[in-house]
Amino acid sequence: MRQRHRTTRLLGSLLLVAAASVSVVGAAPSAAPAAVTPLGRVVPAPAKVTPAGHVYKITGGTRIRVDDTRESRRIGEYLAGILRPSTGYRLPVTSRGKGGIQLRLSKGTFGAEGYRLVSGTAGVTITASRPAGLFHGVQTLRQLLPAAVEKNSVQRGPWRIAGGTIEDSPRYAYRGAMLDVSRHFFTVTQVKRYIDELALYKINELHLHLSDDQGWRIAIDSWPRLATYGGSTEVGGGAGGYYTKDDYKEIVRYASSRYLEVVPEIDMPGHTNAALASYADLNCDGVAPPLYTGTDVGFSSLCVGKDVTYGFVDDVVRELAAITPGRYIHIGGDEAQSTSHEDYVKFMDRVQPIVTKYGKTVIAWHQITGAHPVKGALAQYWGLDDTGAEEKAQVAEAAKNGTGLILSPADRVYLDMKYTEDTPLGQDWAGLVEVKRSYDWDPGNYLAGVPSSAIRGVEAPLWSETIVTGANIDYMAFPRLPGVAELGWSPASTHDWDTYKVRLAAQAPRWDALGIDYYRSPQVPWPAG
Repeated sequence: MRQRHRTTRLLGSLLLVAAASVSVVGAAPSAAPAAVTPLGRVVPAPAKVTPAGHVYKITGGTRIRVDDTRESRRIGEYLAGILRPSTGYRLPVTSRGKGGIQLRLSKGTFGAEGYRLVSGTAGVTITASRPAGLFHGVQTLRQLLPAAVEKNSVQRGPWRIAGGTIEDSPRYAYRGAMLDVSRHFFTVTQVKRYIDELALYKINELHLHLSDDQGWRIAIDSWPRLATYGGSTEVGGGAGGYYTKDDYKEIVRYASSRYLEVVPEIDMPGHTNAALASYADLNCDGVAPPLYTGTDVGFSSLCVGKDVTYGFVDDVVRELAAITPGRYIHIGGDEAQSTSHEDYVKFMDRVQPIVTKYGKTVIAWHQITGAHPVKGALAQYWGLDDTGAEEKAQVAEAAKNGTGLILSPADRVYLDMKYTEDTPLGQDWAGLVEVKRSYDWDPGNYLAGVPSSAIRGVEAPLWSETIVTGANIDYMAFPRLPGVAELGWSPASTHDWDTYKVRLAAQAPRWDALGIDYYRSPQVPWPAG
């Protein structure tokens, strides 16, 4: 169900207006000081905000003070790397002294990803129990500064941060985004850029769709033709590509440095033409089909009755698990229309234990609930608001029996869906998904009959039938991605479209500064410029 037409378009960025009152050598003159960003005007919305009167101003004398842990120093250097180019200040990272910007790891009630940010005349202190929380607090600090702080050249200040306290922690532990690198291949550099964009909004899971009918994108030593032959093309007949194991490790390393966990997906038993074309033995008739560069779905299947199939799966999962430090391996399982229900159940019953044997937790698309999800497995729901009651009841029953759910309703958070009929990229099989529609729902009560405790979080998939460039990724992800991030992070009590759209609009100058192309939805009151 992920198909249709292709076009490309780049939307020019707006000019950034960064007003200031403190002169910086080489900076353009400015008419008036920029207003201080209120503590609550960030995305995702913080859990609790307590404003106070006094602002903190970053100056040439500011230090970034860290404790003696390696993690806080690394996060301090990351913050300094963002602030130095635009402010022109040295901003040394040190464990000595007081005041300035302080990053502290401390035992407390912040949880795995929560933090507290306190700002006043003397400085800004971010405190967390775990490094991930400290990193998320830094993302909030970025948004409290003028958008020009994201520039790579010296900008005019002042660099002021509103006074008060933010106490923040996520609603859901799983907040993901999926990038389909199979339909069209994206380089390590392009994936890293997307990781940085995800990190700004506290996304913590990067789901990589590594295999499909149109391309196999990860090197497997025991089955080398999967990548060299199965990865040699893509939708439309382009050159394709694949990640060496070192490439993949670099993506994992970079994601980890931004506190994202990589979730690799090998889709099976369907969506497997690239593998079937690479190795004839994986086909029931022993004949390899040609490589495929179209966008149809549901026509391919591994041969469920052959033992070689499970040797293949074991080898792939073993090698992938060895280079994936994260908890999960995604085994697909959707749109297996060329596999009988009996064979589908048989296949999933044999494949899931292979994943657990190598110490990983199974994730699969929600069709797994029609088989026998193993203990601890997560089902990723990608149905629609009007998906049939029987299918939803099947998912709800699995949830009641202990299967956790990740919510990715296609007509809400599939980032490859067109915004309007005139959107030059994307698909419309799940309908048109404007910005309000992608935000205006509650994961906690979306599926009837599902206990709230079964919801592990949300994920925004981006399928790439029509997505060819990094600019295409940006245009389809923004401005919808931040809203999905907010649904995963912020308390349900903060979810309100009328207030959210104002906070979302305030993000636009930051995207301009970062060079992020985006769709200027008429539903959002974008700043003039």
